[in-house]
Amino acid sequence: MKGLAAGIGVVFLSPILIAGTGMMLASSADAVQSSGSFSSCLSDIDSDKVAEQVTKILDGASGKDVHVEGLDLPAEQVPNAQTIVAAGLSLDVPKKGQIIALATAMQESRLRNLAYGDRDSLGLFQQRPSQGWGSAEQIRDPTYASEQFYKHLLKVSGWQQMTVTQAAQAVQKSGLPDAYAQWEELATALQAATAKTFPGGGDAGGKGTDQDKKPSTSTTGCAPGEDGSGFGRIPEGSVPKGYSIPKDAHPRARKAITWAMQQLGTLYQWGGSCTNSHGPDPMGRCDCSSLMQQAYAHVGVTLTRTTYTQVNEGKAVSPSQLEPGDLIFSRGTAARPEHVGMYMGEGLVIEAPRTTKPVRITPIKDWTILAARRVI
Repeated sequence: MKGLAAGIGVVFLSPILIAGTGMMLASSADAVQSSGSFSSCLSDIDSDKVAEQVTKILDGASGKDVHVEGLDLPAEQVPNAQTIVAAGLSLDVPKKGQIIALATAMQESRLRNLAYGDRDSLGLFQQRPSQGWGSAEQIRDPTYASEQFYKHLLKVSGWQQMTVTQAAQAVQKSGLPDAYAQWEELATALQAATAKTFPGGGDAGGKGTDQDKKPSTSTTGCAPGEDGSGFGRIPEGSVPKGYSIPKDAHPRARKAITWAMQQLGTLYQWGGSCTNSHGPDPMGRCDCSSLMQQAYAHVGVTLTRTTYTQVNEGKAVSPSQLEPGDLIFSRGTAARPEHVGMYMGEGLVIEAPRTTKPVRITPIKDWTILAARRVI
């Protein structure tokens, strides 16, 4: 199998033509954005459709005749995905590990074998020669790069119990640690489609017992059918044009959202009580959890003070079933999240983000949802 993976890596390695020379970007995330940032939720991937399109590519079809949601250059990206899966199979990496590798490569390079990146980052995973990942020539070999990713992943203690984004971040140490989750469902579909092209790959998928598990909806970062991207760029502290609280929102949720919106534009204050966010005392301003606490206090719902405890309030709900007023949690872990916001409907979230930033509205596509709670 090792020889098979290496052979595939050679067959499908295709140089990238770069317009201009000396292209350097601010980060690997910026590198992938240069080909068009991904802005739609991939929470309802049709795995059968993906498999059909993947098969066409691997049978030699032109990329012009193939469409895979989330892949803008399928003729290049699908063979790279196959190489990543082949490397995983050759190393007996479980299916989940292959999905993590695919999601990582989609975030870092959009599954393109890049000859550029942040500083000396290169290849599918934007690995850096200066950080011990290998020579530039080795990193540009998709099979080598994939094997190196897997070898680092397998050294992470407890990686199989982590979410996709947590495991990817443990290897990559990205400046955007929550970004990998958005690719989980597409990565799952690609792994299933490409694994079937190898003897036994569609059945075994590597050692382990996670073969039939679906990706957790808590990591997709998407609300049902809406991701907020339709509002375009939202200036900090403002209400996006065209937004109104959904008419079917619970009356108390509607009032809580309204109160929270009255705090828009006020500066974040860690430990602030959110009892006088427009006043002169910084400690009267809001942090993420006090904004939630006070918004609901104004409609007669008592919440505890911190994200660590608010994540246990009310009842758990699936991120695919969010309603206006639901609390959503990100950063950290599902058991101990470090950030909370309030879902407003229409694919939007209101939050007090961090120091130097004001209370603002953001699209839910920018969130990696670890947990969601309904408190009314």
